[in-house]
Amino acid sequence: MKLPIQTDLNGKVAVVTGAGGVICGVFAKALAACGAKVALLDLNEDAAGQIAEEIVKEGYIAKAYGANVLDKQNLTDVHTRILEDFGPCDILLNGAGGNNPLATTDKEYYEKGDLDADTKSFFDLEQSGVEFVFNLNFIGTLLPTQIFAQDMIGREGCNILNVSSMNAFTPLTKILAYSGAKAAVSNFTQWLAVHFSKVNIRVNALAPGFFVTKQNEKLLYQEDGTPTARTKKILAATPMGRFGDSEELIGALLFLLNNEAAGFITGVVLPIDGGFSAYSGV
Repeated sequence: MKLPIQTDLNGKVAVVTGAGGVICGVFAKALAACGAKVALLDLNEDAAGQIAEEIVKEGYIAKAYGANVLDKQNLTDVHTRILEDFGPCDILLNGAGGNNPLATTDKEYYEKGDLDADTKSFFDLEQSGVEFVFNLNFIGTLLPTQIFAQDMIGREGCNILNVSSMNAFTPLTKILAYSGAKAAVSNFTQWLAVHFSKVNIRVNALAPGFFVTKQNEKLLYQEDGTPTARTKKILAATPMGRFGDSEELIGALLFLLNNEAAGFITGVVLPIDGGFSAYSGV
């Protein structure tokens, strides 16, 4: 992997949640390439394991752990194993999250008659679906922080990096729970930055715009590979006119984790969106 920024993470232990996914898998590889010992946490241990194997084949240090970011006892058990394998956590990257169809409306706008129509409107969303998405993104950031940030107290150069979204600034249509949860993650990032400021833990977040992942590719492309109507709207509202590549997040990641370059930066939610947030539509 070609690194856009040189950040020395030798001797550091990095814990990455959601590491079996496309974006967080790239993050894990970048951290390892900088010298960190990387613990890859994911509910799908096999997916995390494949990425860990790729990292080890490159000559770096990594290990996968099956973990549920909504189960505090499970996270406590995983924490104990990581302490035995690598030592205390220096970097926590909270990347676990995502959306679910159960918390997604069928249409962007509510229209008269939708309540009785064969369509999933706002009024048809089940509480359990909304709770699942909100909890996965927000509680799934809170609980790992409670477990792993304890390692950081009283030690120098420790960082927490959350993954928010451009949804946190302006909610997207249809995905109300995901948008609300990411807004909560951004707010939580700022709260943590203040809360931990006296014990030398910096807390920041990345806010990716539109990147193609396993979770959203079916919303963005038809089965034949042609773009969906939603993709056309997204690209029309993105001045750079394309989706981001996961590796284009690495520069921001390594900058915010670089204690020499970003040592006075905390509480920041950094947009990486191809100009999406700057474009008014006209």
